[in-house]
This record gives sequence, C-alpha cells and structure tokens, in this order.
Amino acid sequence: MKKTINQIPGIVLISVVMIMIISGCSIRKWEETVTKTLRVVTNKNGQTLGYSTTSGVSLLTDKGFAFKDLNKNGELDVYEDWRLSADERAADLASKLSIEEIAGLMLYSAHQAIPAGGGRFGAATYNAQPYAESGALPSDLSDQQIDFLTNDNLRHVLITSVESPEVAAVWNNNAQALCEGIGFGIPANNSSDPRHGTTADAEFNAGAGGSISMWPGSLGMAATFDPAVVKKFGEIASIEYRALGISTALSPQVDLATEPRWGRVSGTFGEDPQLAADMARGYVEGFQSSAGETEIASGWGYSSVNAMVKHWPGGGSGEGGRDAHYAYGKYAVYPGDNLSEQLTPFVNGAFDLEGPTGMASAVMPYYTISYNQDDVYHENVGNSYSKYMINDLLRGTYNYEGVVCTDWGVTHDVTAIDGFGSTPWGAESLTEAERHYKIIMAGVDQFGGNNDAGPVIEAYNMGVAEYGEAVMRARMEQSAVRLLKNIFRVGLFENPYLDVEKTKSTVGNPEYMQAGYEAQLKSIVLLKNSNNVLPLDQNTTVYIPKRYSPAMQGMFGGSAAEGSWTDPINMDIARQYFNITDNPDEADVALVVISSPSAGSGYNRADAQAGRNGYIPMSLQYGPYRAEFARDPSIAGGDPLENFTNRTFKGKTVTSSNTTDLNLVLDTYSKMKGKPVIVSISISNPMVFSEFEDKANAIVVNFRVQAQAILEILSGNTEPSGLLPLQMPVSMKVVEEQYEDVPHDMQCHVDTEGNTYDFGFGLNWSGVINDDRTAKYKK
Repeated sequence: MKKTINQIPGIVLISVVMIMIISGCSIRKWEETVTKTLRVVTNKNGQTLGYSTTSGVSLLTDKGFAFKDLNKNGELDVYEDWRLSADERAADLASKLSIEEIAGLMLYSAHQAIPAGGGRFGAATYNAQPYAESGALPSDLSDQQIDFLTNDNLRHVLITSVESPEVAAVWNNNAQALCEGIGFGIPANNSSDPRHGTTADAEFNAGAGGSISMWPGSLGMAATFDPAVVKKFGEIASIEYRALGISTALSPQVDLATEPRWGRVSGTFGEDPQLAADMARGYVEGFQSSAGETEIASGWGYSSVNAMVKHWPGGGSGEGGRDAHYAYGKYAVYPGDNLSEQLTPFVNGAFDLEGPTGMASAVMPYYTISYNQDDVYHENVGNSYSKYMINDLLRGTYNYEGVVCTDWGVTHDVTAIDGFGSTPWGAESLTEAERHYKIIMAGVDQFGGNNDAGPVIEAYNMGVAEYGEAVMRARMEQSAVRLLKNIFRVGLFENPYLDVEKTKSTVGNPEYMQAGYEAQLKSIVLLKNSNNVLPLDQNTTVYIPKRYSPAMQGMFGGSAAEGSWTDPINMDIARQYFNITDNPDEADVALVVISSPSAGSGYNRADAQAGRNGYIPMSLQYGPYRAEFARDPSIAGGDPLENFTNRTFKGKTVTSSNTTDLNLVLDTYSKMKGKPVIVSISISNPMVFSEFEDKANAIVVNFRVQAQAILEILSGNTEPSGLLPLQMPVSMKVVEEQYEDVPHDMQCHVDTEGNTYDFGFGLNWSGVINDDRTAKYKK
C-alpha cells in the first residue's frame, strides 16, 4: 500500500497531535492535524485520512494504524479497513446496506450548478429562499441537495457550472461532511460532463493561468491523429477534476460519427473505428491512472477519475441524423448491418486498456432504440431497457463488469414528440416504477437524472413479488458492489476533502494551460493553400468582416438571443499578428471567419401542425436544400404520440439558419476584387464545400479552438499538422444515400487544387501530409 498525498484544507491550523501506539516491541505513529472543521491523519506507510469535526466520526486503531469509524459502531469493519482491496470492502459494505440505502446509491442526480441560482436546469432554494435572496454563500448546499443526500441516500452528483474552483472545493467539503455523518459514511462521488472546452476570444499568454485548462473539442483531439495527445489531456484533466472534487467523468463520448448530420458529431472522435478506439483508450488511461505517491492499488488512486464511456452501443446512427434526446430521433438504424463496427471504440478501446485499471469503470447506454438489432428477445426498446444490449451483449459477450448508468431522464414521462428531457423509448406505456424495474432487470446499475429513491424501491418490491426477496436482494447488492468499488478505488472513503489553496493553484495553472494550447495548435487542419498564400507576413494588412450570429435554439433546447453582427474574433489579439483594416480596398488579404452549416434538428412542429408528418431534412449545406433523394419510406417509425410510421422527409426543403456565413464569403470575395480570401471555419459536422470553395484561396478548419491558435497558424508561427477526422461530402445527394451505420462511405469533395477532402487529409507548408499517422489510419 503506497503513501498518499496529504490533502489538508486551507483553513487556519489549530493544533498538531502526535499519537504513539506501542504494540509489543514495535512503535507505530500517525500525525493528526486538526483544523476548525477537519481532522487529517497521516498514517506512516499507510493511507492519509480526512474527516469532519462535525460528522461524529472518530478514529479506530489496529496494529498501530488509524482508521475512520464511519458507521460509529466502535469496531473496525472490513469496509473501513484501507489495507484491504476495493473488492473486499465493497462486498462487505453492500451486504450491510438497507434496500433504501442501495436505492440511493443507484441514483445519479439531476444537473447541479454551484451555486444553483437558475438557468437552463432550473433554480434551487437556500433556506426556502431563491439563492439571490437567501444570503447563502455560493458554496452552501441547496435545500434540494441536502434533501436528496440525506433522505434519498443519493451519493452521485452531477455538477455543471461552478462559480470558481475555490467555491467548488468548499462546496465539495461541505457535501462530504454531510455525507460522512449519515449512516455508513458513504462519500459523494461527484461527476462532470466535459468542461475543458475553449473560449474562442480568450487570449493565451505563456506563463498565465486560467479558470481551467482549455483544449480542443473531441473532434479536434481526433484531428491530431495522436492518441498521446488525448492521453495527456486525460492526465491533466483528471488532476484538475480531483482538485474540484470531481471523481467521475461522464466521458469520453466514443460514438462513431458514421451519420454526418447527427447533432453530436462534434463530441465524438470522428467516424473511423480504429482511430476512435485508440483515442478512447488514451482518454480512459489518462483519466483513470494514478502513479507514484498518488496510487493506492492497481493503477487507481488519488489522481484517478472514473471514466464513464458513452454511449453504448453507439449513438451515431440515428435515422436521418435525428437525435434521440427527442422522440422524433428515437431510432438508430443499421442499413449497412454494421452494429459490430459501432462497438469497436468500446471493445477495442475503452475496454482494452494497456494500464492496470483494465477498462473504463462505467458505461452509459444511449437513449436510442437500436432498431431490429435484438435477435433474442425481439424488443425494440431504448438501450437501457434492453436486456439483449446490456445483459447479453455488454455483460455477456464482452464480459463487462463495471457500472452501467442510464443516460439522463430515461424513466420520465414524455408529453410531446419534440419535448426535451424525457426519453422512455419503447417503454412509454409503463409506469415510472415499472420502467425502473425493467432497467434493473436488464442489467443496469444506476439511473441518470433521478434524485428520488421512491421508484427504485418500488421496482425492488416488484422484483420481490416476482422472484422472491433473496433474488432481488442479490440483484441490488450486485449493483451496489459495482458502484461502491468506483468510490473505494479513488480513495474517497479515506479522504474526500480538498485543500482549497491547492485547488486554486492546480486548476488552470500555466503548465496545464500551455499543454491545452499546444493541443489546439495540433488540431487545426489546413485544407487549401492556393499559390501558397499562407503563411502571411506580419506586415500583411488583413480585412476581417463582421459576422452575423443568427438566433438559434440549441439541440438541448433553451432560448436564443437575438441575432447580431459582431467581430468574429478578438480584434485586439488579431492586431498582435497583422495590420487590421475595415476597408477591403486597403487590405492585402481578407480573413472570413465562419461556422459549418447548422444542420437543424430534423423536425418542425409547424410542418406537423400543417397536416404533414413534421419530419424535415437536416442539411450540411448553407443554401436551400430540397431532399429529392431522401429515403421513402423510413426504415423505422412509430410512437404513441404519432398515428403513422413513415418518417420520410422526401421532397421537403430547408435552409441552414446560418446561411449568412455563405453570403459573407461570397460578398467578401466580391469586395476583394481578386485579392486573396482566406476562410477559417469552425466545424461541428461534415459540410458541403462546393458552395464557396472555389472563391477561397486558403481554407483552415478547426474544431473548437481559441481564435489565437488559428492566428498562430495563419502567421506561420506554427506549421499546420491536423488531419480531417471526417469525410467532407461532395453533395447532399451522397449524404442522403450513405448508410447511417457505415463509416467512409461518401464520395468526397475535390477542390480546385485537385485535393480530395477525405478522412485523413490535411496540408502543411510543404503540401499534402503523408506521415506515420496517415500510414496507420488513412483509408
């Protein structure tokens, strides 16, 4: 057992007590540091313990070592003994828990902001008052948080926005102190969706820190074609997460982006199975692995963050690109009969690690109904409800023994075909408790977005009625063991508390900011460089036209601000690289900064209200698109809220909401009167380049990076090295005719230079990149 890092909260030191225990002829020692609210015990050659002065926990000793008496029974229980394995401790604790306590473990909270003052996921109260009126500190627990931690025994909390790293650390300490004083003292296992994205207009200064390190999006990671980059990200992000009190990452998203219109393509590692598998492996290795003094056992420890890989068995094949957060996108289809390749990033990546942690410790199934893929029970239900997908395929065929957690809201009732937040696909006719029961019996351990233990307990009682108490108790304990192991392995039972000053110096420190910025540079792809217009000289005069940002509703709902014309990048930063003018006649070149076409959602309520079926195309081009080649009839369809099954959109027309980006390129081309036009595109999905590519002398694409990183490329300070992680289709016709479940099946755009915008293509200053990466991955 290795010695751990001493985590002492940054509070005024009151006293240090040296305790000496004499056992026979040997003398063993530990130091106890007492602060106003916490006690920290350092065992020599053992684990460091942290516990609250208000929780009622005291110390036990055995053979000279100190242990926390978490259940306050005056005895050293197996689960309290840090010398034993996580497996032994989890099994012991699970056997002691009541069904109500196990039900609490099986909950994963709805989204929690710190402080919870309002916003997209709703506001909470503090002493029965809205946050703004309560006088509460931002690090205080809300009434709702206290309730679900205390009364529902919930121990898995999903954290969204935090006011600052310091506030997050203090909130964590408050939450852990509350949990420690309840029952068996099970600590909170806090989690986060990805939170290391960039702020486009932020300036990078070497040696300066930030609120958290900023890295390219997942597609950008994939564009480096270097799994070592994503592993480095995991190593750094895990340290920052632990400093925020986060011990589970609801990531990576390893769905194959085989359907180019899907709204979540930007969160994937692209469409190639081998590249996505290698990226998934690097990501999970980086997050889960601890080494040296931070390691507890088998690669796990105080630098480890559980990785919840998503979304089993792959969510990237929704018919027509529609997303399963909504009933209109509930079906994943497999016209290429290619489910097996969708599994590659899981079974050959996240489940096949080189390090000692072995495999991702948790998995999240997607909302989708994997249409007609269950050839055993012949059910078309959401993946979390599917015994075939979870028990037979994931746990049986692929021997997965980690935690399986539903995506958020799968047991909630749905009231509208385009309603957000309720996704009980295939189980709409069941009660909420019946849905929980079906999910438990399919082999799932945990319910995302559910703060209420009631339906889980009802589900247990249903199982007792059907199978008897012994069978259901064993099934519930099975999930409890899996869930508890992930808490034990990262050291939370020993010390879940944070040193606030250490948090402040860790999160977003200069070293981590530098590493993220370097990854951004590696992710940028140069697609076109006619007549070597790039790189630009520092004395170049550049015209950067303002860009219109339309009012758009995001895929996850929410209201949009009014559209407006704004500078597309931070002009103060741009002036550090070039001479900037607002007059195209004075410019040597123009730089047009745009985003890829907004594909839309694939459904329109007005279309449905007009007596049609409501289904419309999702377009990857800016201009009007009429779906003349769309599938008719659809492969899948049917919903309790619809009286038809054919979801075709053939013959309907849509226009991208940001068609103004295309107009901006064409207008700038006209204004420049033959002078070079450089187009910089932030890409979220594949796109049709034929609408404007011949008007651009150079094209640079990025996947969510700081604008300064793009300027570094344009100025020649850094040579481009990124490669396309996706195919760029020649037309929407080939998009309609490709198969949702098959990668690399589109004819790609060929530009005026004769280059094909295919997977693995990219330029540097010397021309087309051909190196070890392209030799390994390029098709």
